[in-house]
Amino acid sequence: MKIRSLPAFLLPLLFSASAWAHHGWSSYDSEKAVKIEVALAEVQYRNPHAEVAVDHQDKRWQVILAPISRMESRGLEKESLAVGKTVTIEGFPRKDGTAEIRAERITVSGKVIELR
Repeated sequence: MKIRSLPAFLLPLLFSASAWAHHGWSSYDSEKAVKIEVALAEVQYRNPHAEVAVDHQDKRWQVILAPISRMESRGLEKESLAVGKTVTIEGFPRKDGTAEIRAERITVSGKVIELR
C-alpha cells in the first residue's frame, strides 16, 4: 500500500475545517434566544475562549463565552467571573439539544458585556 502525503496547500484547509467544526456557529439556534439568570457553577478562563458552566432546568449547561482578550478589552476581567456569582447570560442554545449555549452577552454586577 502506497501512502501519499497531502499537498502543503491543503493542510490549512484541514485545520480550518476542524476549527469550524468546533466553533460552527451554525450549530446554534439563532431563532431561540435564551436569557437566564444563574449562579456560575464552573469557570474556565482560558483561550481559545472562556467557558462557564451553569445549572439550569435540571441540567449542567456549558456556556461558550469569548476569547479572553475580547472580554478584557470590553471590561470583563478574570476576577469578575467566580464560582457562585450570579450573572445573566443571553445567547443561543445548540440545535441538537446538547446543553450548551453560545453567549452573545453576559451581565456581571450590573455591567453588560457584549461578547460577539
